[in-house]
Amino acid sequence: MKHISILVPEGAILGSIEGPRQVFTEVNAFLESMGNVPRFKVQLVSQGPVPPVYNGIYQVSATPISEVVSTDLVIIPALDGDMQKNLENNKAFIPWIVQQYKRGAEVASLCVGAFLLASTGLLQGKNCATHWMAANAFRQMFPGVNLVEDKIITDENGLYTSGGAFSYLNLILHLIGKYAGRDVAVFCSKAFQIDIERQSQSPFIIFKGQKEHEDELIKKAQEFIEQNFQDKITVDELASMLYLGRRNFERRFKKATSNTVVEYMQRVKVEAAKKSFETSRKNINEVMYDVGYADVKAFRTIFRKITGLTPIEYRNKYNREAIVLEA
Repeated sequence: MKHISILVPEGAILGSIEGPRQVFTEVNAFLESMGNVPRFKVQLVSQGPVPPVYNGIYQVSATPISEVVSTDLVIIPALDGDMQKNLENNKAFIPWIVQQYKRGAEVASLCVGAFLLASTGLLQGKNCATHWMAANAFRQMFPGVNLVEDKIITDENGLYTSGGAFSYLNLILHLIGKYAGRDVAVFCSKAFQIDIERQSQSPFIIFKGQKEHEDELIKKAQEFIEQNFQDKITVDELASMLYLGRRNFERRFKKATSNTVVEYMQRVKVEAAKKSFETSRKNINEVMYDVGYADVKAFRTIFRKITGLTPIEYRNKYNREAIVLEA
């Protein structure tokens, strides 16, 4: 039987505690209904006996970590509010998580629970997913972790992370598949109506630019791109405008924004196209020209790379009134 310890940190979002508990408990009930033994022992674990949850609105009874000698899986739920404060309030968990991992336990973070997992040092040099809205802050706090912003799930050396909000349920299904079999995971996907094959959060990402840095010249370049994305802008022109050499400009741009200059221009154009698809009835070619593309194939390729959907798929998904003229 797998011993699952779901952490109850201060500031935790209650749904990401109760959600996993309910799904794992449902697996046990399903297995028992089929004449099989339960697979999971589910335990809520905290720093103290009655931790405050979600700014003290809720209280959850849990077992103190001092009483949990070993476990098989540690689940770190999402946290709400200021992450630096959350990490300080929950620092007692950090050595305990590291100790459990060294003893053979696996560790999974849900959504922005990745901040607490990363603070243990276990993710250093490894891939990590989190909510796309927290990506910039995560990169600043943990530059040694490879943030894969588009992913729903990462699975590396017994460490698991998930994308934003309710996509943590996809990670829970992934773990159930590993521990109890694909057939049980499929049952849970049907019982809880979770799309078991969803692998990317790209269609949900809203690109707002990465400006939480101190390089004022690069901010000027970003603002110029965002205000003139319809025009053909070259890297050389931007570098010249800022009186920088091209190589130095590209290096500083990537360091500040985590994107190359070309990637940034593409993301700005695609974000403008997305908004047009959501709110207008323009066809694909009209939107393409509006955002500065002249090659249909190139536009479709870049749009799909960034969003995970074709332009038509995106418009059909987010604009009910759109009239699709292309096949």
